[in-house]
Amino acid sequence: MTTFDSAAGTLGTIHQRHSVRVFLDRPVRDEDLRVILDAANQAPSAHNQQSWRFIIVRGRAKQELVDLIGRRAPAFPRPAAALLRLAARSIASAPVVIAVANTGALIDHGTELFQIDKDMARDFFRTMEIQSSAAAVENLLLAATALGLGTVWLGILFLLKDDVRQLLGEPAGEFMAVVPVGYAARPGHGPKKRTLDAGVRRLD
Repeated sequence: MTTFDSAAGTLGTIHQRHSVRVFLDRPVRDEDLRVILDAANQAPSAHNQQSWRFIIVRGRAKQELVDLIGRRAPAFPRPAAALLRLAARSIASAPVVIAVANTGALIDHGTELFQIDKDMARDFFRTMEIQSSAAAVENLLLAATALGLGTVWLGILFLLKDDVRQLLGEPAGEFMAVVPVGYAARPGHGPKKRTLDAGVRRLD
């Protein structure tokens, strides 16, 4: 494969990626999961701390997550409750879910290294942990797309981040993302993006 072909393939994957919320009842191979997670693990991370953990959720654990969301959704205003229920349906239909949690290791490392005000350090390094894990999740989404799999990043579950973290058995840190993975139940495409010029400023 030439450099041009490789670049075209990468850019094509970026443009093909879109959110999939309904999945076929078809398992995802463990080999494909490993490829996806390896791609996520190659993401850049602040101070190379790689302060993320990937949790593969299937079977009973997946159902417990669906049940948790169903119990908690009614406590939120109607728009948020509706999105939480939609997220629960996506999780239920996917054969596997990948959750991503920040471990807090970067916060501890950075606070000790920089020896600045602890509140300032926590805010600074927490933001860097989120940035690092977001890069890992994007790699995950793109790798899944390249393998012909669908995904959706369920950001609404941040409303339940402490409950989700505890359910997943993460003793510390912060829940970052829940991503159902599977084969799309029907063909689809993402929403139309605004023009590039609408989001670009040039300073010379």
